[in-house]
Amino acid sequence: MLPRTFFQRDPITCARELVGCELVWDSCAGLIVETEAYTATGDEAAHTFVRPSARAFVAKHEAGTAYVYFNYGMYWLFNVLIKGGREDGFVLIRALQPTRGIPAMRRRRFPVKKAAPNARPKPPEALCSGPGKLTIALGIGGEHHGTDLCTRPSNAFHGPADPAIRRLSDLRIGITKSADYPWRFLAAENPFVSVKASSSAVAC
Repeated sequence: MLPRTFFQRDPITCARELVGCELVWDSCAGLIVETEAYTATGDEAAHTFVRPSARAFVAKHEAGTAYVYFNYGMYWLFNVLIKGGREDGFVLIRALQPTRGIPAMRRRRFPVKKAAPNARPKPPEALCSGPGKLTIALGIGGEHHGTDLCTRPSNAFHGPADPAIRRLSDLRIGITKSADYPWRFLAAENPFVSVKASSSAVAC
C-alpha cells in the first residue's frame, strides 16, 4: 500500500508516478494507466479555482484522501488529494487496466436484463477506459468522498509502479481553461487509456 508520504509531494510528480501502480477497491483492482494533475493555485481547471468547498476540503483533509465529485450530473470522478509538498492539488484517475474482479466490473458497467442471442461480452479495454467508466466499474460513488486511502489495503493505491511501463506526458483533455498544461500522464501504447496520446506527447 502506498504510504501517505507518497501523496505529500506535488500533484504533477504524483500523477506521473501513479501510472503503473495499482488501485485496489474491495474485490476489484486495476493498473493505473492514465492520470491528470490539477494544482490548487493558478490552475483554472481545478475545483479549487472556483469552488470554496474544494478549498475547504484541501484545508480539512490529509494527503491521500479521496475527492469524489459528480461531473455534469452524469458520472462520479475519483481523485486523490495531494498535500504537503511544493504545491497542493489533486490527481484524477482517468483509466485503469483491470487486473482483478473483472466479472464484477463487467456486471456494473454493462448490466443486462436478458442477454441477446449470440451477444459477445464487451472487451476488457472497455471497462475502465475513462474516469466515469472506472468509477462505475469499481462501484465508487459520492459516499466514498473523503475516504482515507492510506489506512485500508482494500481501498488504496498499491505499488511500486510496474517498471515495464513507459510513461508519456500529454495535454489534459475535456477542459477549456488551462488546457495547455501537459499534465496528463499515460502508459505508452496501452489500449486501456481513455484517449490515445497525441503527437505532442513526450516521454517522461
